[in-house]
Amino acid sequence: MYLRLTDEQKMVQKTIRRFVEKELIPLENDVLRNEREGKPSLPASKLKELQFKAKEAGFWGINTPEEYGGADLGQMMMAIVLMEVSKTFVPFHFGGGADNILYYGNEEQKKKYLIPTINGEKKSCFAMTEPGAGSDTRNIKMTAVKDGSEWVLNGEKTFITGGNEADFVMAIAITDKERHQSTQGREGVTCFIVDRDMGWKSEYIHTMGEWGPAGLVFDNVRVPEENILGELHKGYNLGLEWIGFARWVVGARAVGAAERLLQMAIDYAKERVTFGKPIAERQAIQWQIADSAVEIEAARWLVLNAAFTLDHGEDNRHVASMAKLYGANMGNNVVDRVLQIHGGMGYTRELPIERWYREARLWRIYDGTDEIQRMIIARNLIKGHVKIGQFV
Repeated sequence: MYLRLTDEQKMVQKTIRRFVEKELIPLENDVLRNEREGKPSLPASKLKELQFKAKEAGFWGINTPEEYGGADLGQMMMAIVLMEVSKTFVPFHFGGGADNILYYGNEEQKKKYLIPTINGEKKSCFAMTEPGAGSDTRNIKMTAVKDGSEWVLNGEKTFITGGNEADFVMAIAITDKERHQSTQGREGVTCFIVDRDMGWKSEYIHTMGEWGPAGLVFDNVRVPEENILGELHKGYNLGLEWIGFARWVVGARAVGAAERLLQMAIDYAKERVTFGKPIAERQAIQWQIADSAVEIEAARWLVLNAAFTLDHGEDNRHVASMAKLYGANMGNNVVDRVLQIHGGMGYTRELPIERWYREARLWRIYDGTDEIQRMIIARNLIKGHVKIGQFV
């Protein structure tokens, strides 16, 4: 066991941190101003420019296999990178990547969808959630009915990240109702790659934060047989794999944001004077800073363990749920304390704290709510899949 970053990991961390400080943080005021005016956070052209600057520094396709032009640095490195990038709310992500389940496509699908996505020529989204089926995927209603060499899709999806911008969607639909019911939703559903020009529509969903998901509508959308991703009736497993990766990523983002927020609180507490003393000398403030630092560190190791487990080819679903549950709640606790330390200024839009406050509240909902993570963790322990004190 070695509980320290390697020299290579430290070098990557330092390089990403420098990129964030030089290229992203200076854009924060522009982002805040644009969002107040109802505009996109940053123009698409600016985001692409930033991606290519990162590419020049060697960061392109961080987890993409080398055969597709990526760096293939692994999940631990991905966690480190995400923690650094999340120290700003500028909506940046490194280019050269694609959804993990797209790699299950056949050669023709990889040529048509995977490679263009990696190259930044196409945008994708994943659609499983429905108005009546969030974490309870057994309630999925969207259907796909075979008609000759095509499948006809009908139904709705909701809260789909990237759904307004996507060129194609990987949509989960019921293809065998009896099988779906008898297996409690674990079989009888299939994942389809559906191009936008096949006829599905998207509509922007306004939220309390800056995240703008989409509602998708499929009205007799015809999809060719060759657009089935993976195996017929086995789409549930692909859905789990997509969500499983996303869960610990939420924890990584929470760690990065919380670190930046806590530093803001420390800096402010040393400057803000009340009754003749900086508030940093007040025990009430010190305890909030101390509790936040301890919780951030705990969340960091949960996230790194989830990434490490995945890198070693082991099942990380249990530890990913822990990282997501604890990380998301930690992030909410920290941003709340930081806003309180800043007082009235923290509540204004002159500072980005209230923006982070709204964003952080989402972490406890998407990719599996707090309640679902607790159910998964408890079920694993009660059924003996995981033992108390077991090192996983």
